[in-house]
Amino acid sequence: MNHPRIRSAGIVLVVGLLGAFLAAILWGAVSLPLVQTLQVLMNPGTPISNLPPELRRVYSIIWHIRLPRAVVAATAGAALALSGASIQGLFRNPLASPDVLGISAGSSLGAVIAIASGFSAIHPLGISLGAFGGSVFAALVVYSISTQPGGTHLLYLVLAGLAVSSLLSGLVSGVLIMTQEYALSQFFFWTMGGMEGASWSRVLPPLPFMGIAMVILLALSQPLNLLSLGEEQAFSLGVSPEKLKLIILITASTLTALAVAVAGPIGFVGLMIPHGIRLLTGPNHRSLLPLSALGGATFLLVADLIGRTLIAPREIKTGIITSLIGGPYFIYLILRHRKGGLV
Repeated sequence: MNHPRIRSAGIVLVVGLLGAFLAAILWGAVSLPLVQTLQVLMNPGTPISNLPPELRRVYSIIWHIRLPRAVVAATAGAALALSGASIQGLFRNPLASPDVLGISAGSSLGAVIAIASGFSAIHPLGISLGAFGGSVFAALVVYSISTQPGGTHLLYLVLAGLAVSSLLSGLVSGVLIMTQEYALSQFFFWTMGGMEGASWSRVLPPLPFMGIAMVILLALSQPLNLLSLGEEQAFSLGVSPEKLKLIILITASTLTALAVAVAGPIGFVGLMIPHGIRLLTGPNHRSLLPLSALGGATFLLVADLIGRTLIAPREIKTGIITSLIGGPYFIYLILRHRKGGLV
């Protein structure tokens, strides 16, 4: 393990995250002066009425629009990348992602039910709550199908995930057929994934639970390293493979569901970022997991910044940006691994 390379990667990612976060606050349809932005950020408790007139507009833009949006992007990116790295370590396959657990299809079903039932119209977090409930439901169904008395076979987990995803996608189509045109357009807009409309009420409720899930996955880095040696070897070293699978699957599913609930279905972050970090620093999960979280947060901040500045004042959905980057990268991974005879 190359410790200097890992330290260098960590420093670069931390600096990149801070830079991306500051850029997300400064730049947009309206650019903010750096000095005034720093003044506002360094005096968070100051009532807006006590600020000079020239700072009040900056204060409103930062604290009510850009800062909650940046927090949503950073936390969702970190959550998706950390979940992806954990799932890849569990499956011992760099092409795995949380989507194999049926989370995306479940979140879509929950969201479309919330929209079609009118729950999203009467509750500001209606779509988020529906997406979270659908994600957790799908993951539990997949896990219950793939679990046998002797344990959970990862191949059955993948097959169950594909089957459940197909079933839930069919249910989504069925619900959409019976919905009104407004509900149809609202659901379509949600499926593209994005940070617009982010608010403190949207990000603060799930934030503690996301933090707990992240801490749990980070604490499992060494057991994941042992599991990479094989289940029998891990068991001989004091790790219970079945218990570890259960904890990782539940925690990664919950974390991904929370990320989808606050940011919509953002694709490829959980696949692309952990794989890129692994190429830089190696497969040791003690460094791979935290660096993936940093990389995911930075990547989604930059993707969101590109989406809202490229054709400002109009915006491109963040999910479109990640798909345009992640799609070709995924094709490259498939061709690379096929050429190497790894898949």
